[in-house]
Amino acid sequence: MRIDERIAEKYADLSPQERRAADVLLVHLDDLAIYRAAELAELAGVSKATMSRLFRHLGFDDFTEVRDHLRTLRSHGVPVSLEGAPSLAAHLEQETGNLQKALAGLEDGGLETAAKLIHNAQRVVVLGLRSGYPVALHLRQSLGQARFGVTLAPQPGQALSDELIGLGPKDAAVVVSFRRRPDNVDGLLEILQKAGAPTILLADPSARTLAARADVWLECPLATDLAFDSYAVAMSVAAVLADRVLDLAGKAGVQRTTMIDASYRSLREIENR
Repeated sequence: MRIDERIAEKYADLSPQERRAADVLLVHLDDLAIYRAAELAELAGVSKATMSRLFRHLGFDDFTEVRDHLRTLRSHGVPVSLEGAPSLAAHLEQETGNLQKALAGLEDGGLETAAKLIHNAQRVVVLGLRSGYPVALHLRQSLGQARFGVTLAPQPGQALSDELIGLGPKDAAVVVSFRRRPDNVDGLLEILQKAGAPTILLADPSARTLAARADVWLECPLATDLAFDSYAVAMSVAAVLADRVLDLAGKAGVQRTTMIDASYRSLREIENR
């Protein structure tokens, strides 16, 4: 089991200090091996003893064993080919496990809450950051089939503030952001929180500390043993969310999708078969 999976499994049982230490490990998974245990403790604002206890709770004897563990994995979010890359069968098994975990999380009520926030909003802004942009683009296109007033940000040459300022309690924002995200995501979520705009965070487990600023967190595991992260689960969650919004739209949603399809064919924007 990878160190991030161990943290997710043990997180609820950790003390507040150990959780702070665990959050630092998640943030620095990509370059964890270059730190000393004392430096990690300092970054977390905890004692070296607390950091050592965390390692033991995660199943490691000490930080040396953590380093050995990390050397068997590719750097977090950085495309590096590993010797003995997993077979397609092993990759399928991991992807299936990630999808099962994500869909199980949706059953806790997050999906229903997120869909209602989007359905009831006057305006919906889908914000895609770095690697989250393609997922956000797909989600905006799908939501646009279900309801009017869904926009994507940022557009080329556009600043995030152009779309954030003016959002309020009657609107909704969907923030799509995965690991190796920009450093300003916390500030972005804070602006939305202060504006009272209902916010849905679609992100991977490394966004745990950011989730407190969102009304709903839809967790999308994306880690694999390949050289690159996989966004298959995130795309699936986006499709499930849009489908639920369309279901809530009822007759109006069906009418909208029918009219859009007719317009596609009239303008010859899709092949007519």
